[in-house]
Amino acid sequence: MTSSAQAPSGRLLPLLLGTGGLLVLGGVALFWFASAQNRPETAGAVEVTVTATACEPMALEVPAGTARFLIRNASDRPVEWEILNGVMVVAERENIAPGFSSVLSERLKPGVYDITCGLLSNPRGKLTVRATAESAAETAAPPLRDFLGPLSERKVQLMKSAGRFVGATQALERAITASDLAAAKTAWAEAAAHWASLGMVAPRAADLQNRIAPQAAWLAGREADPAFSGLSRIEYGLFAQASLDGLAPVAAALATDATEFQSRVKALDGTPEALAADAARYARSLSETGSLAVYAGEDRGQLSAALDSLDRARAVLDPLLSAADPAQAQTVGAALTTAREAIASTPADPKAATEAFAALATAFDGINAKLGLEP
Repeated sequence: MTSSAQAPSGRLLPLLLGTGGLLVLGGVALFWFASAQNRPETAGAVEVTVTATACEPMALEVPAGTARFLIRNASDRPVEWEILNGVMVVAERENIAPGFSSVLSERLKPGVYDITCGLLSNPRGKLTVRATAESAAETAAPPLRDFLGPLSERKVQLMKSAGRFVGATQALERAITASDLAAAKTAWAEAAAHWASLGMVAPRAADLQNRIAPQAAWLAGREADPAFSGLSRIEYGLFAQASLDGLAPVAAALATDATEFQSRVKALDGTPEALAADAARYARSLSETGSLAVYAGEDRGQLSAALDSLDRARAVLDPLLSAADPAQAQTVGAALTTAREAIASTPADPKAATEAFAALATAFDGINAKLGLEP
């Protein structure tokens, strides 16, 4: 039986090879174009490299207004990069993987800020934000009349949350002192959820935040580091080691720090623009952090508490936002609903949760402009 298929002739073979080569080149070009489209916009960004021991450079200077930073992780651990005003975190990027980069965009006022450089024990750099004609001409503070109610309501909410956190840490201390492992695990989960509900304002007391819930990856000695303390150290002992050994003094210190944090919350002076900005920053942090329960393995309770707190922030702004821009109000509400659905999914879908919190951050980011709180 004779086959009708024939091998390509000698004259056709070079043509076919050439066509194949063009197709390969075209595929490479399309891949490059698609990759380029997915890269973060870095044009004009100030570049900062975080090494194992410092930032390069350690001193930065930018004009007031919106600044973009391209943070490269040249160390062998995941790192966070923060801009600090005293003990308050102004802006941050978390969990930048080794060899990867992240872009941070933030509107900055004139002043001198600290910048963190990887491990908490590493020296801090300096960021100088110089005044410009535009920043000098901006109004120092927006009118407060329409925001007095929302600000007061939000302060009451935060004080209640801080009080519940103090009570939960005291219950955790009692369970550990009584050598009741099961009760300690339950008390830890409750304390961790109350701490998550305070995530919007926790960066305003960064020194306490680093004692109450430090991540082992940010410490030179990881879990063995003396600075590995608070909820994180207790979680490690209860769930990873199934032991109460050495946790009593840690729990006592945590309860003391919780009481101090409550005092800091009471002393906070809220501003209209901070309501939405803090919510956006917290949602973005949740999208970047990964699991809030590294050793316990279940963080739905914490994420639910975090969303409750974000929803309360939305609710106090909603009357003003709905009047100014109903579509933006609906966008924020829908983003919250999507985030709740993502964390409730079974089995858990970390990718969906990450995307939902990132979208929620973007939704909160759009509030201040709609309320006239940004130039």
